[in-house]
Amino acid sequence: MSGVNYFTKDALEQLRVELQRLKAVERPAASRAIAEAREKGDLRENAEYDAAKEAQGLLEAKIQKLEGDLANARIIDEGSIDTSKVSILTKVTVTNLNVKKQVTYHLVSEKEADLKLGKISVSSPIGKGLLGKQIGDVAEVQVPAGIIKFKIDNITI
Repeated sequence: MSGVNYFTKDALEQLRVELQRLKAVERPAASRAIAEAREKGDLRENAEYDAAKEAQGLLEAKIQKLEGDLANARIIDEGSIDTSKVSILTKVTVTNLNVKKQVTYHLVSEKEADLKLGKISVSSPIGKGLLGKQIGDVAEVQVPAGIIKFKIDNITI
């Protein structure tokens, strides 16, 4: 994946901390586990060694993914966001016209999305459907359950 990843300053810092933890704590622990398993004898019949090597491979893949995310990271300055239309990092209050219920979504990058906190990804079906809309617009969003119509009530930071 070579696309640009947008982050707030806080989210980018959390990503850096996680990468540092994986490199400084998890990687040495994986190496120790392999060394301990190697000492237990014949590597051809050593399930513990195989498991430790597999865990190390998964860890290295995770480290590479985080490094790739950081290499393609762009920080979004919240002060430069245009609230006349829905964009990344805006909070959008919408009314679901199908059920007449009002809800507020905070549009964020995929890495920061957390529906429990009201944060949805700009690449999700709802996020894509709301992007670029202005107050008063109605967005028709195709979701697995069908089409949902959202009326844009308010846009803030």
